[in-house]
Amino acid sequence: MRSGEYLRYVALGDSQTEGLGDGDDIVGLRGFADRFAELLAVHSPGVEYANLAVRGRLAGQVRAEQLGSALALRPDLATVVAGVNDLLRPRFDADEVAGHLEAMFAALTAQGARVVTLTFPDVARITPLARPINSRVVALNHRIREAARRHSVAVGETSLHDVVTDLRLWSPDRLHAGPLGHERIAAAIAHTLQLPGSSDAWTRPLPPPETPAPAGWRATATELRWAASFLGPWLGRRLRGRSSGDGRTAKRPQLLPVHPLPAGPTP
Repeated sequence: MRSGEYLRYVALGDSQTEGLGDGDDIVGLRGFADRFAELLAVHSPGVEYANLAVRGRLAGQVRAEQLGSALALRPDLATVVAGVNDLLRPRFDADEVAGHLEAMFAALTAQGARVVTLTFPDVARITPLARPINSRVVALNHRIREAARRHSVAVGETSLHDVVTDLRLWSPDRLHAGPLGHERIAAAIAHTLQLPGSSDAWTRPLPPPETPAPAGWRATATELRWAASFLGPWLGRRLRGRSSGDGRTAKRPQLLPVHPLPAGPTP
């Protein structure tokens, strides 16, 4: 194996890692982990990839349900991205969530895996109604960085770049990245790992939108439509004790070969 080449990549997490917002359950989900695996395969042609993520999972559930399977696959590279579902719960404890993430960092790195994680963006700039939880995001990001430093985990600092909150990177539900957002996350991970051909291009802003963002009463109407279409159903599931991931299993539980994209610069 050449220096910097990886042979077994395993992704752990929730809906973002599963790929919601990039494809659908009929044609299939792609997502940043699939996209990153394709970038990785350009430089590590023999790489195999497993995706253990399941939508709706809390950080503790990711640890309980996915870590053992991940360790059994003996990855030399893993991504661990979880905590957003915890942020949205009434009883959020940043220390508890970070503790679950750190336990996964510790177990995977102790086995010799290179681990990458992400920080989370300013949710108030994506969804104004989410402004009350932004202090939670700041607290969790701080703890993620501390835990990552203790275990030599690489951190893709998506929280530091304004482009990450551009709504054109997000799906209509504003909870999951859209195809362009997943593409940027994959590029961020590649850049964090300093893969050949990667760059900071993922941090650069998009061109100005052709249509200006709604303002005044139009902006208010947009927020109300979003709340009715997406926030309401989400709250309804919470009140019924349901999760979008109920009854679901990992989409790619075993290591399988990856078909590389054509060689070229990372987007």
